[in-house]
Amino acid sequence: MKIIDDEQIRALGITPEECVEWVREAFLMKDRCQLPPKISLHPQGTDFINTMPCILPPEYHTFGCKVVSRIKGQHPALHSEMMLFDTQTGKITALVNADWITAMRTGAVAALAINTLRKSDASVYSFIGLGAMGHSTLECFLATNRDRRMTIRLKRYKDHAEKTIQRFQQYGNVEWETSESMEELVTDADVIVSCITDAQGLLVEDVNLLKLGVLVVPVHTRGFQNCDAVFDKVFADDEGHVKGFKYFSQFRKFGEIGRVLSEEFKGRESDEERILSYNIGLGLHDIFFANRLIDLL
Repeated sequence: MKIIDDEQIRALGITPEECVEWVREAFLMKDRCQLPPKISLHPQGTDFINTMPCILPPEYHTFGCKVVSRIKGQHPALHSEMMLFDTQTGKITALVNADWITAMRTGAVAALAINTLRKSDASVYSFIGLGAMGHSTLECFLATNRDRRMTIRLKRYKDHAEKTIQRFQQYGNVEWETSESMEELVTDADVIVSCITDAQGLLVEDVNLLKLGVLVVPVHTRGFQNCDAVFDKVFADDEGHVKGFKYFSQFRKFGEIGRVLSEEFKGRESDEERILSYNIGLGLHDIFFANRLIDLL
């Protein structure tokens, strides 16, 4: 059995562009995987421990299961480990630290959703939640949009916005702004991305503040439930992971993003549509990333 730690993974120097391409590849093989919805348990309060199993297509001979937790007060708040097995023998093949995998596949899926579902002339991108997931999303998004002029607006919290601007200052195609309030953050934004792991209640009470053509990407699914029955379309990584949502039956039109990528389902059809993209996070991406990393190691 191989034991693969975070230091080994980071030493490989996988680029954000590669991460976005890996999640695209994984989405396109989703129909050939065995992918039950994750099991989420709550030991106390809003803390969670999720179990995420997946069997890759037969040629990979791989079953994996990731366990990811968010325990308030811990640093980092999210922590994850993964076990991999050979489906032909049932024997464990690797134990993998999945902190880097979780962050980068989450950011890559969010970036891919933005690049796929935004309006054609999108230029103002608003972000709230500038921790590890927010930074990985920005890392993947900026790396795949180097030639696009844009304004990125950040919600201020402590000194996180200033540190984020400093971290990504090498991108000369970006004009940075900061906002003190949610209303200021979302007004006239073409894309709104939330990476808050523990949003309490609604982040935007008045849906009318979200203009026609907006794309909203709640990376951790919280804070925008009042958009569910109002927006023109709702997309998600996997139907099984969202059909238990309170307002699922009220979605006007629902589709999986993988089917948009494979051109089986139409994504954005006009620059007037308001679209919600729930990036739930799939064990498929975790196991696919781990499989690729082991090959490289």
